[in-house]
Amino acid sequence: FASVQRTLRLFFRVEACSCAPVHPQQAFCNADVVIRAKVVGEKEVDSGNDIYGNPIKRIRYEVKQIKMFKGPSQDIEAVFTAPVSAVCGVTLDASGKKEYLISGKAESAGSMHITLCDYIQPWDSLSTTQKKSLSQRYQMGCDCKIVRCPSLPCEISAPEECLWTDLMIEKQVYGRQANHYACVKRADGSCSWYRGVAPPKKDFLDAEDP
Repeated sequence: FASVQRTLRLFFRVEACSCAPVHPQQAFCNADVVIRAKVVGEKEVDSGNDIYGNPIKRIRYEVKQIKMFKGPSQDIEAVFTAPVSAVCGVTLDASGKKEYLISGKAESAGSMHITLCDYIQPWDSLSTTQKKSLSQRYQMGCDCKIVRCPSLPCEISAPEECLWTDLMIEKQVYGRQANHYACVKRADGSCSWYRGVAPPKKDFLDAEDP
């Protein structure tokens, strides 16, 4: 258990910014906006004042949206984040050479805000299943609840839950379930892990738990 705690601190504690681990599907469902994009520019901008009258700085990334998986009808052109990691600011490569999957909260028209707690990954690091799931499968499971296994043994407490065991079994946050599975709702209202690049077939969705 101590090694798991160390892993959590390593992955999710950056100075004063601390985030609980989330499965990529959870991150998709929680986000207002999910896009594939290149970052083509970066500058520090003023974003109002704090309660003491001091200017609030943010980083504005100019992005070229390649595909929107979730969000408004208008393309995202700007991504804002805090200036340092201590307050959950995200550092992205602004050379325009790297594509990212970016999830976050919607702001004014054509913009969004991101933090280290959002799911942001280089596009090339995603598995084939993850890329395919962004288009439909994750959305199919947004009524499901992915429950992280805190210690072994563990079990679900409701039929709409899927048990996420990567951290306990593989000692890593993004293991087999995160990279290759989606938690999908079936016809009887229960949820179950589904693996595969193709969309779930009708016999899977119609299956009932014994």
